[in-house]
Amino acid sequence: MSTIYRLDASIRPEGSVTRSLANTLQTELESGLDEFTIIHREIGLTPLPATAWGNALAAGATPAEQRTADQNAATALATELADELVAADALVFAVPLYNYGVSAQFKSFADLLLTEPRFAPGAPQALAGRPAFLVTARGGGYGPGTPREGWDHSTPWNVRLLRDIWGLDLELIEAELTLADVNPAMEALRPLAAQNLENAHAAAIAHAQALVASLAADEESAA
Repeated sequence: MSTIYRLDASIRPEGSVTRSLANTLQTELESGLDEFTIIHREIGLTPLPATAWGNALAAGATPAEQRTADQNAATALATELADELVAADALVFAVPLYNYGVSAQFKSFADLLLTEPRFAPGAPQALAGRPAFLVTARGGGYGPGTPREGWDHSTPWNVRLLRDIWGLDLELIEAELTLADVNPAMEALRPLAAQNLENAHAAAIAHAQALVASLAADEESAA
């Protein structure tokens, strides 16, 4: 049985592109896997407590018998988050670009996890080599030659965390121009936006199929 971890950081319950792309990825995985478990962590609509990171940091510098109830709750939450990640055979992180930077919800998630011993800087990489997907969406265009080239300060940071710090075997699934349908100033870009979104869903399907094949091969070799 395979365990798939999925995190959603979008603040939109409906109309979210990252949720839609993650749904496509998850549906394709479910259709290809005989047995599976989904671990779903929702941080966009149910954010982690804003005080958790500070309390977890303070707990790390406080003897266990002297910790406050809030510090104990924060360390327990960090452990819960870490347990979910470590239990997964593959991981999906659906994280949109907000205001040119890292989603506050995802940053809180990462900061809290970095207080957990298995994910602390310099610790052995608990997730090293595991397949993972970063699903992201950007309302405008940020590619080479565009007026806002270099303004996406989310994707590079997320890749640094997931690939370089946590050691995941990471693939990107990206959609741009997602505001074209609602922004009159972007009307001329709507055909390009539609094609971009179609390509992103196709990439999600292709990556899911490749992962299913890889997991099946791993099961056969372990049999």
